[in-house]
Amino acid sequence: MTDMDLRLVRCFTVVAEELHFGRAAAVLHLAQPSLSRHVRRLEGELGVRLFDRTAQGTQLTEAGRAFLPRAQELLRSAEEATAVARAVGRPSRIVIGFMTGLIITPAVRALRARHPEADVHSRFLGWGELPSALLEHRVDVVVGRLPFATEGLSVSVLCEEPRMLLMPVGHRLAGKECVSIDDIADEPVPRFPDEEFNAFWRVDPRPDGRPAPDGPFVRELEDKLEAIAAGEAVAMVPAGAVRKGLRLDLTTVPIEGVAPVPVVLAARAGEESRPLLADFRACAEEHLHPDNWLATDAG
Repeated sequence: MTDMDLRLVRCFTVVAEELHFGRAAAVLHLAQPSLSRHVRRLEGELGVRLFDRTAQGTQLTEAGRAFLPRAQELLRSAEEATAVARAVGRPSRIVIGFMTGLIITPAVRALRARHPEADVHSRFLGWGELPSALLEHRVDVVVGRLPFATEGLSVSVLCEEPRMLLMPVGHRLAGKECVSIDDIADEPVPRFPDEEFNAFWRVDPRPDGRPAPDGPFVRELEDKLEAIAAGEAVAMVPAGAVRKGLRLDLTTVPIEGVAPVPVVLAARAGEESRPLLADFRACAEEHLHPDNWLATDAG
């Protein structure tokens, strides 16, 4: 077979996932006889049987099990290719991702002023959504903080943001003008799923070579805030990530002797020269600076 009908491949993958022709037909909004014909047609074109129907139900054959991951990858590739083509063919639309505490409004407003005809959207991204949100074409560009995996991306630094030490209001270091890494040598620090993220945010190992003390394992920002409020740990955070007044049981103190956080603009490699994206880069370079979001904490 030289040409593979993606509709047939889609039918196969849904039946393979459901292992039930009736349920698969409902998912695909097809009549069950039509779905059966599509699967038989694909089997005929491939020259193999993909399913066995038994009294116990529908099961994948050995050929079906081998074909399934490749069929799923084929559909994913087709979706990505479609998204790329549409992005190039409709350059007047852009989705801008951003992370906690990064106020991108001035740059978005400037882009809309430059391109009043453009369809400009912003989308908040939580922990762990980078780089997948870019690579899966859910967003076109991201204003975020390193570290995150950058393979397949074009990344440029916009500015740097200081780090702060986040702690309960009753902590022994609360209220100090500044603290150092030595001041928290024995303080547990939350652990994260990503090694590079751990090394940066825990300063692990410490400058003297000792490992950072282990605090609770967390996956979400709210889990980290709860652990800190409960006195289980302290944590280094971007200066703009935790707004004063949002939690009265937490406070921050500047920490010296640690590198600031790079705030970056990231896009898919090879697409950074798209006109609308390039214009957003210019707007971001002109308008985005920590003063924009740290000023909201003043007073």
